[in-house]
Amino acid sequence: MTLGKQRSSADDESDINLTPMLDVVFIMLIFFIVTATFIKQTGADPRLAEAVTSRPKPTVSVLVGITANGDIMIDKKRVDPDHVRAQIERLHAENPKGDLVIKPDVNADFEKIRVVLNAARGAKIPNVSLATEPN
Repeated sequence: MTLGKQRSSADDESDINLTPMLDVVFIMLIFFIVTATFIKQTGADPRLAEAVTSRPKPTVSVLVGITANGDIMIDKKRVDPDHVRAQIERLHAENPKGDLVIKPDVNADFEKIRVVLNAARGAKIPNVSLATEPN
């Protein structure tokens, strides 16, 4: 009888408790999900103008596309010019350190670019850039 007791206590000691390891894995997973940077897309594929001084922007919180036919695209959705500021403010609130980048098509109407620039000024976004292709 004592022999059976020794086996069960030895079996209990040899079991590995995986709970702490799973806790660490789940905490790491949550950390990576929260800190991940997702690729921003406008939903439009404009033909960009070429520029000699083109350089990449590391932090972009708001990406606005303007198509050749004058549609303003934010987060793959067409946005009415009257609602551009509200959309920009919402996206900028998610990442206040990021900049605003406007991706206008070469044939886009400057009036739509002005609407986005005025909305950015109204939303108090200090850094606004126009996307271009390197020359």
